[in-house]
Amino acid sequence: MVLSILPSLGGIGGSLLFAQNGVNSPYSRYGFGMMADRAMGFNKAMGGVAQGFRDGQQINVSNPASYSAVDSLTALFDLGLSVFNGNYKMGNMQQNAKNASFDYFAFQFRLRRGLGVTLGILPYTNISYKFNSASSTISGSETITSTNTFTGSGGLHQVFLGAGWQPLPGLSVGANVSYLYGDYNHTSANTFSESSAFSMQRSYTADIATYKLDFGMQLTLPLSKQDDITLGATYGLGHDIKSQAIRTTQTRNSSAVNASGDTLSNAFQLPHSIDVGITWRHAQKWRIGADFTLEKWANVRFPSDISGTYTSSKGHLNDRMKISLGGEYTPDAYGRKLLQYTSYRFGGWYSQTYARTNATDKPYEFGLTAGFSFPIKNRHVWYNSPRLNIALQWVHSEIPFLSSQTNQKNTLTENYLRLSVGLTFSERWFTKWRVQ
Repeated sequence: MVLSILPSLGGIGGSLLFAQNGVNSPYSRYGFGMMADRAMGFNKAMGGVAQGFRDGQQINVSNPASYSAVDSLTALFDLGLSVFNGNYKMGNMQQNAKNASFDYFAFQFRLRRGLGVTLGILPYTNISYKFNSASSTISGSETITSTNTFTGSGGLHQVFLGAGWQPLPGLSVGANVSYLYGDYNHTSANTFSESSAFSMQRSYTADIATYKLDFGMQLTLPLSKQDDITLGATYGLGHDIKSQAIRTTQTRNSSAVNASGDTLSNAFQLPHSIDVGITWRHAQKWRIGADFTLEKWANVRFPSDISGTYTSSKGHLNDRMKISLGGEYTPDAYGRKLLQYTSYRFGGWYSQTYARTNATDKPYEFGLTAGFSFPIKNRHVWYNSPRLNIALQWVHSEIPFLSSQTNQKNTLTENYLRLSVGLTFSERWFTKWRVQ
């Protein structure tokens, strides 16, 4: 069942296995999968805080209004990747998994005065898991073992083009237009050690293709000669997704194999979402910010398999809420020593995820981040030198559920340690050279 994974987890009495790609988590069985953080190199180490951040030398895709900060001579390229180790624990079972992923690519330039343009690609969600449960029954004098196996793969990606415009000093607005695409594949199979016994396999698949619109705003207010605050907000438009969801059922026994299929049209929706944040900046030393995110997943349609009936309806997911805090400290942006012009970053977040289980408590996660950033060459020696961003993230999540065997509350716990590396290239493409 697409949305009833955790009751099945409660009946596990055998092994817990994880696939060797994607995020390697049963958590990714919900909705479109586990949400990617969609952070860039500069804010991965700051808890993902972004709504009020403006910097002409960093690309901030979370709020398209920030694109207007790019200067007239600069073209920015930003790309990143991550490696991580995950630990998954449920009862007396646990598993470790290692993985690597490509995080993002973005390109930014100024089209005209006060107007910046950015394009790129980001992950939106990730799906990857494999686990099974086994139980035994006695039929006559023979012991028969029943095995339930659950696997999943896929995820969504976001290709975007955005623009940010500064119509008035201190005020910027912007928008991202994205193409969201990908798929999901979930399979549950029930088999028996006795080949003549009845077995069943169900597969749930969908190919997703739709648009995504996000509108942003930033307002910068001076407090003193060296201090200012920037208020930021982004609104994401919710809408129908014109994609089909397919359920395929295959039954088998010693004498026959039967297959049937069910198709749901217009089975999905994207939620309305809002992000708001504030950032305080002191000279070129300190930047500290806070963000709040709300995504209305409880109001979207999504396929579900309840008591054998395959339908698309609302109420199968929770609203997603996230609070992020983060900051950056640079001892001396004009210093000549590495430790002086290195930016030190820190942050964290708490989130109630959109997964909905059969327990009354909601799944949640929190994370702590730290890192640093520095130009590979001192900017006062060579202005357009690449900038290296390093971030270390520790993430803890808990998914409460009721055991299908004992009806007692259990918890699936996940811990991730992720190392992210980003590289920002700042090229002076638009310089007019003068020959004398």
